[in-house]
Amino acid sequence: MKIGLQQSVRLGQELRINPRLYQAMDLLYMPLLDLQQHLKQELVQNPFLDLVEPTDDEVEESEEKSEDEIDWEEILLDGFETGGRREEFEEREYYEPVAVQSRDLYDHLRDQLSLQRVDTRQLLLGGEIIGNIDDDGFLTCPLEQIVASLNDYLETDEGKARRFEDWPPFTLEEVEEMLKVIQSLDPPGIAARDLRETLLLQLCDKDMTDSLVYRIIDEHFDQVVNHRWAEISKALGVSPQVVQAAADEISKLDPKPGIQYSGTENNFVMADLVVEKVDGEYIVFHNDTALPRLRLSAVYREIAKDKGKFKGENKEFISNKLNNANWMIQAIEQRRQTMLKVMNFIVDRQRDFFEEGIEQLKPLTLREVAEVIDMHESTVSRVSNQKYVQTPRGVLPLKFFFSSGLSTDSGEDVSARGIKARIQKLVADEDSKKPLTDRAIVDILKREGVNIARRTVAKYRDQLGILSARMRKRV
Repeated sequence: MKIGLQQSVRLGQELRINPRLYQAMDLLYMPLLDLQQHLKQELVQNPFLDLVEPTDDEVEESEEKSEDEIDWEEILLDGFETGGRREEFEEREYYEPVAVQSRDLYDHLRDQLSLQRVDTRQLLLGGEIIGNIDDDGFLTCPLEQIVASLNDYLETDEGKARRFEDWPPFTLEEVEEMLKVIQSLDPPGIAARDLRETLLLQLCDKDMTDSLVYRIIDEHFDQVVNHRWAEISKALGVSPQVVQAAADEISKLDPKPGIQYSGTENNFVMADLVVEKVDGEYIVFHNDTALPRLRLSAVYREIAKDKGKFKGENKEFISNKLNNANWMIQAIEQRRQTMLKVMNFIVDRQRDFFEEGIEQLKPLTLREVAEVIDMHESTVSRVSNQKYVQTPRGVLPLKFFFSSGLSTDSGEDVSARGIKARIQKLVADEDSKKPLTDRAIVDILKREGVNIARRTVAKYRDQLGILSARMRKRV
């Protein structure tokens, strides 16, 4: 066997994606607000990009005169180190906005606890309990674990530094007493260990401890969960109607008292596209008036024409920035045209939805759209992801228009989303004393020409958060 280095020639094919293609896909994926911030950043970083203002045509001559007074060639050759213009450039630097953190449930409870008559030991104990309350407002760990955690803390270096080692160990009775204090805070029902306890705490806050509602939850909670009104009425010696009325009062209580202070961020939606009905026709246009309009800077283009003045890194810098500017403008326009193509097809396909409502929504897949507009399915997916459209039927995500379908006797398919809306309407209009079963809903839909299985109706009902017929029945 001969050991050594040798060369060989091999012919093969490789698939490589241009970095700019990655960037183009990212631009296509970006929702409108993200794209705004991205273009603002590009304006700062690329001197060959200029912002198109509404009055650009009016002041073009005056701008060119003022710009001629500056030695732009010297600025380029010196790498943008000229003092005056450098300061102006830095003033335009873009900073990503940072959301200010709002006060959450933990802060709300800590503020109330600090106003109670508690000493340092109780404040530490209360803070430990509050720290184990989840966003829904429930205590997430046993009291014994809180006692063990606090006693371990007394032995740590931090606890000793604060002279907590002189304290006697925490007891379960102390934790239970502090838990009662925290459960008396706002919102009512906070720091409960299960749903039953939080409902009872809310009734206590309403001074309803002597009511039938309190007794039903306290003694017959499992029957309440399963809507067994007859069993409860027999055990308490009252009519089923009285139990039903008490259950209505229970439904007004908050099963997640802490959620109102969960500290979730406010997410605002800006529609990327707008659909309006004009003279009987639906017109699609972009909602990008707030989007920076880009163009090539006339001053920098003139400078770049004389390539002989630039060498080395300066020449490479100018070439890269100019190419990137050209590509960015083209990519933004391509994004606009692609989105218009997709939405125009959706409007043509879903015209009945815009005219009559969700029950007329037709099934549609990404592949169907891709084949019609002659683009790849992944491109359509990127266009529709996290994009919103303002329509006469409200502001909707583009994904709303894509759903599977069910066959009908007429040979046309109907959207699964439309079937869900029909099921929801049937349940809303039913006789509460004789609610529709899944089989009854199947029979109604079949009479309307929709072929659907009972298990599919049950699945859609669960997705809509609709209880079964037995659970919906009122006495």
